[in-house]
Amino acid sequence: MTLPRLLLPMSLALLTACAQQSRQTVELDAESECPKRLAPGQNLTLTLTSNPTTGYRWQVKDPASSVLRSLGPEVYSSPEESGLVGVAGTSTWRFQASAPGDGNLVLVYQQPWAPEVQPVQTFECAIRVR
Repeated sequence: MTLPRLLLPMSLALLTACAQQSRQTVELDAESECPKRLAPGQNLTLTLTSNPTTGYRWQVKDPASSVLRSLGPEVYSSPEESGLVGVAGTSTWRFQASAPGDGNLVLVYQQPWAPEVQPVQTFECAIRVR
């Protein structure tokens, strides 16, 4: 096979791999560095430690809806191996970058029935979709 005939398939394979890599899901947690950059259509998974048995819940205050689209409700999971009631687990949210621009993803950890009380924790991350 000649060199030009070999380069074309290899170039297409490389371009395909690059395009797929930019679509990989971005993982985000309390220790993540922000701002986060996403490509349009790219997924974002946010995971935060949570313990609803204490009465506290994470609430999305600003979903950065100008640049993110929610892919469903919060999913809570507790560590099954602990065997203890009341052990903290994780809350997970999934989003997809929907439009180019800048937004701010903000969640607060507080008791839902006491919105006038300051949150125990706040998670805030600037999101840039380009």
